[in-house]
Formats: sequence, C-alpha cells, structure tokens
Amino acid sequence: MVDRRALAAQAVRTFASFEPEPGHKFNQLYHLYSQRFHREDFGEDEKFDPTVLPPSYLLAPKPGDAFVYVCTIQRMAINLFGREVVLGDDEESPDEDADELKNIPIHAFDLVIADECHRGYTAKQFAIWRRTLEHFDAVNIGLTATPASHTTSYFKDIVYRYEYERAIREGYLVDYDVVAVHSDVRVHGIFLKEGEEVQYVDKESGVKQLDLLEDERQFDTTEIEQKVTSPDSNRRILEELKKYALEHQERYGRFPKTLIFAANDLSHTSHADQLVRTGREVFGQGDDFVRKITGRVDRPLQWIREFRNRKNPAIVVTVDLLSTGVDIPDLEFIVFLRPVKSRILFEQMLGRGTRKGDQCPDKSHFTVFDCFDGSLIQYFKQATDITAEPVEKESRTVAELIQDIWDNRDRDYNVRCLVKRMQRIEKEMSGDAREKFAAFIPEGDLAGFARDLPSDLKRNFAGAMKVLRDPNFQELLVKYPRKRDAFVVAMGAKDEVASSWLIRGADGKEYKPEDYLTAPKSRRDRSVGSTLGNRSPMAWTTTTTAKLRVRAQRTPKKKPATEVITIE
Repeated sequence: MVDRRALAAQAVRTFASFEPEPGHKFNQLYHLYSQRFHREDFGEDEKFDPTVLPPSYLLAPKPGDAFVYVCTIQRMAINLFGREVVLGDDEESPDEDADELKNIPIHAFDLVIADECHRGYTAKQFAIWRRTLEHFDAVNIGLTATPASHTTSYFKDIVYRYEYERAIREGYLVDYDVVAVHSDVRVHGIFLKEGEEVQYVDKESGVKQLDLLEDERQFDTTEIEQKVTSPDSNRRILEELKKYALEHQERYGRFPKTLIFAANDLSHTSHADQLVRTGREVFGQGDDFVRKITGRVDRPLQWIREFRNRKNPAIVVTVDLLSTGVDIPDLEFIVFLRPVKSRILFEQMLGRGTRKGDQCPDKSHFTVFDCFDGSLIQYFKQATDITAEPVEKESRTVAELIQDIWDNRDRDYNVRCLVKRMQRIEKEMSGDAREKFAAFIPEGDLAGFARDLPSDLKRNFAGAMKVLRDPNFQELLVKYPRKRDAFVVAMGAKDEVASSWLIRGADGKEYKPEDYLTAPKSRRDRSVGSTLGNRSPMAWTTTTTAKLRVRAQRTPKKKPATEVITIE
C-alpha cells in the first residue's frame, strides 16, 4: 500500500520488470494485480498493461491464492470503511472509482507492506490509515527512508537499516555537492518605503490594483511568497541557476534535469506559476522546457513520466507532489526555493537526487542549491543521516590514506573513505584514464576494484596493498585524465543574488570557502577538489548585481483583508 497513485503505478511497473529468475519476469511467475489506473498513468509507448484485482480476491479469499496486490492506502480505506467515513462529506478522493466493499475479511492478506510509513500512520488526522492496517490479521512491514518516533511507535523495531553513506560507498546511490545561493530578499526580507508603488492582488478574486504605499512596511523572511513577492528576486535566482546549468551542460554534454521546490501553488498568487513563467523567459527554450507538476495540473502522472523518461521538460517546478517517493533517476539539480522546517520532508526532498542515473549512467553526484544562503543544509545538519558526514580526520592525500590502511590505523574507516573516493573518481574520469588504470587493475574497472576492495583486503591483504602502494597508481588517482574542464566566472559588484560552493568539514558542517580556510585544521576533512567531486578548478562565487525596481502610484486608504504585494 502506497499513499499516491503515482507511487502505485511506479511499484506495479517495477514489480513487473523485476526478474526473480533469469529470463523470467515477476508477473510471469506470480500473479500481480493492481488497483484501476487511468490511461495516462502509463505512457502511450509502454506496452505494460496492469491487471486489476478481481473483487472476489478481497471478498472471498481462498487459501490457495498467492498474489501481490498494489494499491493506495486511501483506496483500501474506502473499500473497508466507506467514502464518507474516510474523507468526510466535502472532500474529493483521488481514487474516485474505489468501491465501498466493507465486507473484506481479516484473513484476505498474510503480509501488508506500507510504503512511506512515516507519513502519519499514527497521526490523529490519519487514524483511519492505522485502522486500515490493523484490520488485517497479517504481518505489517513499514518502509521509509526517514524513520521518526511516531513511525517506530507503531511498527516497533527497525529490523533492517541501509544507511545513505553505505549506499554511496557500495555504488547504489550518489553523493551531493551544495551551492549556497544568497538572496537579500530571502535572507533579510523586504523593506518598502513610503511612496513606493506596489501591486495589490486579491487572493480570492485575483483582481490587481496599482497603488502607492502611504507608510513604510517591513516584511520578514517568513512572509516572502506568502504576503509579498519580488519577481525580480525570483528572476535573479533563476539567472544564477542558469550559469551552473550551462557550465554543467558544457562539461557533461547535457542539460541537468532540474527540480525546483516552490513555496506554494495558490490561485492568483502562485509562486510555482511565477517561477515557470520566469524560467521560460530566462532559459528561452520554449514552454516544454520548463513545466509545473503539482496537484493542480491536469494529468500530473503523465507529466512525471515525461520528466523521468524524456529530454523535456528539463526543468520542473513543484511544491509537494514530487517531494517524496517519485523516482527520477537522472535528476542532477535540486533547488530549494521553499522554506522547510520538517526534517522528514527535507530529507525526502533531498533524496530525489540520490538515485543513480538511468539515461545518464555517468551521473556521479547531484547538486543542491540552497537559496537561503545555505541555512537549510545547516539547520538539518544534526538532524538527518543524509546530510551528516562521519567525523573525519584532518585532510589527507591519497598516499597518506593508503599508508594509514597499511599501518592498520583505523583500517575499516580508512578503507571506506578510500572506496568512496575511488567510486567518485570512476564517474569523473575519461576513457583515457580507464586505459591507464588497466595497467594496474583488470580492464581499468576502478568501480569494480573499489567495490571489491574491502573483501580483497581481508582475503589477500598483501596482494591488494601491492597495487594500492604503487606510486604510479597513487599518482594516477590524483592526476587521472578528466572528461572535460570547466570554469565559472565570478560576476558582480553589489550582490542582490550570489552563490558559492560549500565545503563539507570534518565536523559535518558545510563551510563557505572563506570560513573553511580560517577553520581549525582538525575540521578540514578533505581537499576542495575532493569535496567538489574532483572537478576542475572553478570560481567559487558568482554574483549577479540587481537593483530592486519600484513604481509609484497612490495607495487606497482601505486595503483588502487578504493581500499580496508584488514588487517589480
């Protein structure tokens, strides 16, 4: 059971494509059923046709039946308790075709797996979800990347844990870099002087009116995109993002799939709509290049599929719909223009970029753009596994790291560090580098060598160390041929919007370059090249100069009860 139709469709596809035995797909060996989907939930070019579960399997289960059923927990709750009990009188269900069966016996299932089980299975407002799980006399298993106290209070013991750092080390997920984007508006808020012209927008009707401010007004950062917006600020941030995107395109030969989290998608004052309009102007590559995917768009699952499988849209603006669960393997840029206070939500949003590339198998990392001057990353640093780095010692060269392994100094830890470095090198090196590595390891397969290194050291320590301690091999790990060099030029004088790479220190914090250089040496865990993905040297800061433009016209004495001020 999942909590979104998009995740149900994704799960059915994944089950059907899985091969439990060589040459045999899962749905060829076992019965795989699903809820009813819409035609647009699956692509026109997809031949897969899901099989809807017959009602008799729920109402009159037989001991001999063995099958997998995928559905949303909302649908199952409607089946069990009825639409009005689940949703009330005024709400509309995404599972509008769900039947009210109500007579499903408790032995219909032996095993119930609840995906994204952190999402309120014990919260008061979602008590009906818990009743749904408890209806069946079955083993309940919860799956989540972000366990919380309310999750374990229901599902009890964590029976298996697979950490983000381990997944990176073993080559199943990718690491990330951080760019702190400084915006005066996002950091300090907006101050308007008496006599400045603003545009009032009525939230209910959408009526717009130009007026003069009769007195000065101060909006703090929590009111940005809620009570006031600055289109110029949003434009400058997207222009800053464009610089990094074009540098990425020059380096890797592809525009990075980009996901932007907007603050809201409200009628008449939608931040998401504003970003889409501005993005199309800034990038200038047509309407299909930048798209909005939220709960308010038509056929959102189709657009998610387009984003995942096709070149366009290359940039997607969302709020909540793509924050959890949805799998976009080739995603390489994640932009936070939405303030987040929930540790679970932040970690889920960040997790959208951790997947290995599908159409871009050379994806070595993803980049997080924190448009609140890096404060989001810092805020959650101590509260989340995905943003917490293990404490490392002072910066060491590859040779020093290998020497520590040879001298048996904290061997397991240093082996993990070396494996992680080599996994990233493999993603960044050119074909010439692979040929050079072939002189030391079979076929120059550095990823395979790194993956097998821990077991090779236990099985044949002397043999593995002979390769690692070879000075030529160590030099190649540092001076291996890169795919292509890139350079970002710093722009600016006065900074309205600026950005800089952040460097991860040994204490788990993200440092700006100037702070990193003045930090105690014990806090420096690795070289700048390592932290920035072994990429070529580049300017650490780019700055866009911008001046807030305002117009003037008289303000009415009586303002609407609800208002949004737009500053041009």
